[in-house]
Amino acid sequence: MAEVNLYDAKGAAKGKVALPAVFETPFRPDLIRKAVQVARSNRRQAYGSHPMAGKRHSSESAGKGKGVSRVPRLKQGNAAALAPPNVGGRRAHPPESRRDWSEKINNKERKLAIASALAAAGRPELVKGRGHRVGDGVSLPIVVSDDFAGVDKTKDIIAALVSIGLGEDLDRARDGRHERAGIGKLRGRRLKTPKSLLFVTDETVPRGLLNIPGVDVVAARDLNTERLAPGGDAGRLLVITESALKRIGGGA
Repeated sequence: MAEVNLYDAKGAAKGKVALPAVFETPFRPDLIRKAVQVARSNRRQAYGSHPMAGKRHSSESAGKGKGVSRVPRLKQGNAAALAPPNVGGRRAHPPESRRDWSEKINNKERKLAIASALAAAGRPELVKGRGHRVGDGVSLPIVVSDDFAGVDKTKDIIAALVSIGLGEDLDRARDGRHERAGIGKLRGRRLKTPKSLLFVTDETVPRGLLNIPGVDVVAARDLNTERLAPGGDAGRLLVITESALKRIGGGA
């Protein structure tokens, strides 16, 4: 069974801890991507146009033999209406809110995808291949003591993470924030931020972590494939507390 360093609240290595067997799960990128796609589809909100859109007026066609096109026209006026090719007419094939976007995945596949994504977080080649920057000599995944979750000040947490060797990855996420290129700028999502580390805890959530760009915090019981492999790409930089590691391994 593999062992990794155990870091204290100040980022100093204070011993070794054994990883549970779930971190030896074979890498299955196909299942990971499938699980992420299913989660995204099930979260998608149905939308559609109003059934009467473009049809809320009185119109009729003059028929043939009148020297004008046979498109429907307003009874009080001469403007074309109702038909899809006309200005103000209905859409030919509008989206319908009754459409079902949900997808299904077997429970065994979903659990195997989570286990495989966890195991990928312990493989340096996958973590670095995803774009994370980790200092030399840092054992993955990064396990910290439970008192780390009690640190509230952001500057203290950043100092501890820098001592571990994650300062460059925090800078990558902070400096990588940029303005979105599309219409999403007008829809409440103007900025895009690269993903940095994922902090998994089984205790109180450190409030200081919530202020660091790109850092996500999740409880061990709420782990899912989307958290461990954003976008379907495995190899998330994982920082996990000792008690959360025991819960993942089935010991809590």
